[in-house]
Formats: sequence, C-alpha cells, structure tokens
Amino acid sequence: MSQPTPLRLGIAGLGTVGIGVVRILRKHAALLEARAGRPVELVAVSARSREKDRGVRLSSYAWEDDPVALARRADVDVYIELMGGEGGAAKASVEAAIGAGKHVVTANKALLAHHGHALATAAEKAGVALRFEAAVAGGIPVIKALTEGLAGNEITRIMGVMNGTCNYILTRMYAADLPYEAVFGEASDLGYLEADPTLDVGGIDAAHKLALLAAIGFGTRVDFAGVEIEGIERISIRDIEHAADLGYRIKLLGVAQLTGRGLEQRMSPCLVPATSPLGQLEGGTNMVVIEGDAVEQVVLSGPGAGEGPTASAVMGDVMDIARGLVLPAFGQPAESLKSAPPARAATPAPYYLRLKLLDRPGALGKVAMALGEAGVSIDRMRQYGHDEATAPVLIVTHKTTRAALDQALEAVARTDVVEGQPVAIRIETV
Repeated sequence: MSQPTPLRLGIAGLGTVGIGVVRILRKHAALLEARAGRPVELVAVSARSREKDRGVRLSSYAWEDDPVALARRADVDVYIELMGGEGGAAKASVEAAIGAGKHVVTANKALLAHHGHALATAAEKAGVALRFEAAVAGGIPVIKALTEGLAGNEITRIMGVMNGTCNYILTRMYAADLPYEAVFGEASDLGYLEADPTLDVGGIDAAHKLALLAAIGFGTRVDFAGVEIEGIERISIRDIEHAADLGYRIKLLGVAQLTGRGLEQRMSPCLVPATSPLGQLEGGTNMVVIEGDAVEQVVLSGPGAGEGPTASAVMGDVMDIARGLVLPAFGQPAESLKSAPPARAATPAPYYLRLKLLDRPGALGKVAMALGEAGVSIDRMRQYGHDEATAPVLIVTHKTTRAALDQALEAVARTDVVEGQPVAIRIETV
C-alpha cells in the first residue's frame, strides 16, 4: 500500500503568528496527519533575518531570503504569507505563488481588502485555493461560518467588535475610570498597538476585516474604500461614564448590510445595551454577529489576535487544503461577485450627543430649536455640573437619520452657544 503524499508548506514571515504555526506543526504532527489523511510538513521558510532567535529551531527547514523565491519553490504546495502589508513583498509573493500553481493561505487583511478581488480571480483561474481565515477575528472561524455553515442563508446584517486593542482600551477606561490617553499608553507599553497605532484606534484595521466579511456575506466585490471609518480617539471617560448611566457600553462596532440603495459599511464607535453579548464583551476578545433569513442570529466570540488563536486559524485553512477542499475565496466565483455602490446608513437610530454649552441665557433653548428645526427630537437630556464658562449637556435623541443629525449639528454650530465640536454616537440595536 502506497504512502499518502505529504502536503508541503512554505512560510514567509516568522513573527508571532509564523512561529505559532511552526509550533503547531511540530506539536501536533501525528494529530494533523490523522485528521488530514496525509502528512502535513513544513519544508521551507523566509524572513528578514536568519540570525534572530525566535525560540524555535529552524535549521531543519530550507531558507529563502526572498519570499517570491519561496513562493515558487517546486517542493512547496501551500504558500503561507504572514508578512503583512497591502503591497510590496506580500503582494508580489502571493501573486507569484498563484502563478506557480500553489495554494495560498494568508493572515493579511490589508492585502485582501485592497486586492482581494484580483487575487481571488487569479486563484480561481489557476485552480488553487486562496484562504484567509486568520485575516479576520483571530481564532474565530467566522469566514468558514459564512462560506460553509451559513451558505443556505441570505445574510441580512453583519456586525461585530473586530479589533481587540480598541475593545481593551474602551473596557479598561470603563473598569479603571481612566482617561483615553492613559489607557492608550498602557496598551502601547503592553505591545497591543500596531507599529502605526492609527491602524488600531483609527478603525482602519477593523474596517479591513469588515470589508472582507461584507464581500463574503453579500456576494459583492471587496470595497474597502466604501467603508465609513471613525476611530475611538474622541471618546472621553465622560462618554464612557454617561453611557453607563444610560445602561450602555461604547464599542468600536462594524456594521454592514446590503440595501436597495447599495452596500452600507461603517466602522465607528456605537452605544450598545450593557446587557447584550456585545455590551458584555471584555478585554481583547472579538465578537461577530451574523444575521440570516433562516438562522436568524448567530453570535461568534473568541480571541481576536495572538500567537495561538491566529496560528490556529491559519492551520484550519491548511487542513482544508490537505483534505482537498478548494472553494472560491469569497464563497462564490469571483466573476459572479457584484459591484455594489457604497451607501450611507439610512436606517433611523437614536443618537447620543455630548455638547459643551457656553453659560449664556437661552443657550439650551437655542440648541433644542436647532435640533427641532432639523427634525431631530429629544428623548432625554441631562446636565453634568458646570464651570464658570461652560455647562456639559448630554442629549439622547429619538430615532433619526445621520443625515438629519448632521444637518441639526450644523445648525447648532451656527448658534454660537456651543464650545468645541459636539460628540455624536449612534445607539445601535443588537
């Protein structure tokens, strides 16, 4: 009886996730072979430095200084790209691997958010897999859920907390009663932030992930440029406290849905009920909520980053390839993915407003009139103390559209009774 042919892997990028994959391959070699029905072996690697001590012996693997050369090696069946970046060596090596007839597994959300459709088209023409479970929500198998487990549903809405660093900052602010700047510094010291912190706190990292999930869920081409993005930099400890008083928590929430007007994609701070699964989400955990016409609502939660969880997601893709499962990258043939125009969210929702009113007679009345003339009605209003010059005021509106709210805030600015820029946060139904 002939021995099964091994699946041979090449890994480019030996950072936290790459070394995590190496450790899984070594620790669970027998288990992986039993589950795949064939050996799964690492044969070659590539990284910037050969000399760096990574805590794992790599001398038994071939080394390529150039990841493109690794992608083209004759003894590599699956090219695993873990370098990151939307272009450069990551893009060139993935294209080279597909061109050489290799399957590709990547954790690179930026690459796919910008070039996913072209890469998926090329992979399908070459008859190879392009898999990226590790690119979204760390160890949570959300892409597999959308492409396989929920394939019988028309997806109606996708939403979730998709950046663990932002969730850590917001929950830490609430638990320790600390200002944003202090917790941002803690997150930096702990190594939670990207080299460019705006990728995290500016919402860009999470928006990459939302664009990928929206493409899969709604059968559309990836449109990262169509995501409305607002980060958490303007959220103050006062907003955290006021939200708690009202029974809410503040989360950087991604929401996507396809409507008759187009594809709505937004990544922004939202208030969610404190008792909801999203409201109770703590620390660096991620959560994705998927709503479908048959299943109704599915909630997936787990670690959104880190060596083990992300390497686990990479290996899930590798194991599918080892078993012979080659599916379109976005759940259906790339040529069938439709271009959906970007649309701003028009579903009415209540909003939280924080304004700093100048201590002048009639100031509050002018604000209320400006809101009313724009069709925005007030549900609740509170004042939280004041100093000699200003009085902080909190307003919760009845349901309104963002367009109407923006019109109202422009009118408020013209009253000359508000100091600084008002903070407006949508209150999301979950």
